[in-house]
Amino acid sequence: MPRRIEKIREAGVNELEAQQKELTEQIFRLRFQLTTGQAEALKRLREARKDLARVKTLLRANELQATAKSAAARPAPTKPAQAQVGRQAARKA
Repeated sequence: MPRRIEKIREAGVNELEAQQKELTEQIFRLRFQLTTGQAEALKRLREARKDLARVKTLLRANELQATAKSAAARPAPTKPAQAQVGRQAARKA
């Protein structure tokens, strides 16, 4: 299993998206096989679901990493001072 994870991590975004589509179709086919009573389909279905989860996790991590890099590249906007609200404003007045 560690080999499978490393292999998925080394893949690029385009490869991961293709793998996601392929696994989704495979899960669809395996669900049909399961309903027809083929026993080995259950094990393969579980593995395919886990692989799909791994691929989706890596795609999301790449997406978050890209947004973090773009946010770090932009300067933070300055906020104007906010007016005090509530009891603190009443005490100072």
